Amino acid sequence: MVDARLGTVHPSYLPEEILLSEHPSAATVSVFASPGSWIESDAVAQCHQVAALDGMVHVAAMPDLHPGKGAPIGAAMLSTVLYPLLVGSDIGCGIAVFPVRLKRAVPEKLAARFPDLDRALDPDLDADDPAWDVLAGDIPAGHVDGLGTVGRGNHFVELAQVGTVFEAEHSARLGVAAGDLLLIVHSGSRGLGERILRAHTETQGAGPAADPAAYLAMHDDAVRWGSLNRRLMAARVAHALGAEPTAPIVDMCHNLVEVRDGQYLHRKGAAPGDGRDVLVAGTRGTPSYLVATHAGSEANHSVAHGAGRKMSRADALRRGRAKHTVAELRRTPVGSLVVCGDRQLLFEEAPTAYKRIEQVINDLVAHDLATPVATTVPLVTYKTPEKTAAQAAAPRRDRPRVRGRR
Repeated sequence: MVDARLGTVHPSYLPEEILLSEHPSAATVSVFASPGSWIESDAVAQCHQVAALDGMVHVAAMPDLHPGKGAPIGAAMLSTVLYPLLVGSDIGCGIAVFPVRLKRAVPEKLAARFPDLDRALDPDLDADDPAWDVLAGDIPAGHVDGLGTVGRGNHFVELAQVGTVFEAEHSARLGVAAGDLLLIVHSGSRGLGERILRAHTETQGAGPAADPAAYLAMHDDAVRWGSLNRRLMAARVAHALGAEPTAPIVDMCHNLVEVRDGQYLHRKGAAPGDGRDVLVAGTRGTPSYLVATHAGSEANHSVAHGAGRKMSRADALRRGRAKHTVAELRRTPVGSLVVCGDRQLLFEEAPTAYKRIEQVINDLVAHDLATPVATTVPLVTYKTPEKTAAQAAAPRRDRPRVRGRR
């Protein structure tokens, strides 16, 4: 761990004298990364900007830290003041893991059976869809737009297989063993969180919540909505693959604020690390890691949520087009398949656009924030449905655009 007020995060990126002279912090800033980790100076600068906000107590940056809109991604920020902008627009974004039982797991056959997760389920028109059975009670905030959809950006649904098991006893408690199949769902509140943030910024801008209790009530609806939607998507996919839906063994949110000891702990791209099991997502071409967390107050009781971006989307698109073909990106280095009809997104989300997940996990272990339990290896990663021949041939201006967010 590096106290960013006193030391350097990476010798080649952020000299100590720059850190001290240009980014004085009212609050403490700690970066939980090793000297060999890829940490951008812009992201650290954002941490210090956040630390200078009124009421800020401590900023803990994870090894997947990278710059975001208005606030760093991969950070947990403790304050006596509630700042909605530090949570962002995708309130409730998180990752859930569901066991799934299939007779045979042939990626080529299963990839073709994934449902269209760009098409929302309509409570009336799709009332007989069996996926609804996993939802109990009312839909939070009555928000029916986008129900059962995954969104764009780094969101995905993945069929994966448990690979290496590091902690057999803990893995057994989760009910998984090497070779077992899992559905991993990464998505958020599909427009609900954006609506909540916009209502705040229209009156308060980047400032604190005028009525924290009112904001938290809406925020909590978005968090519950995101969790229920992950269950709904897992059920849609399970049924499409010929399996029975199951309850999640992990379901954690990494975009939220929680009240802790009378203070506000904002997490943006940071997973709860206070004893809960978490899936730290790799890329579609690398393993992900199930970990047992044990992060303390220095890390704001948080851990990394994934590999973290190394390139901007524009850079990933430019470099990817020069280096890879579409066909190469549809078959990953681990042999898995990618279902993605959006070619631009295929390049933007290429594995090379992200940091090395192994380094992120090593940093969590080195700083005693988490213990790896098992890896999960992708078989099929779903991003968007494949286009039909007619859609693929249509001019771009005539193609329907499906809005989403990172």
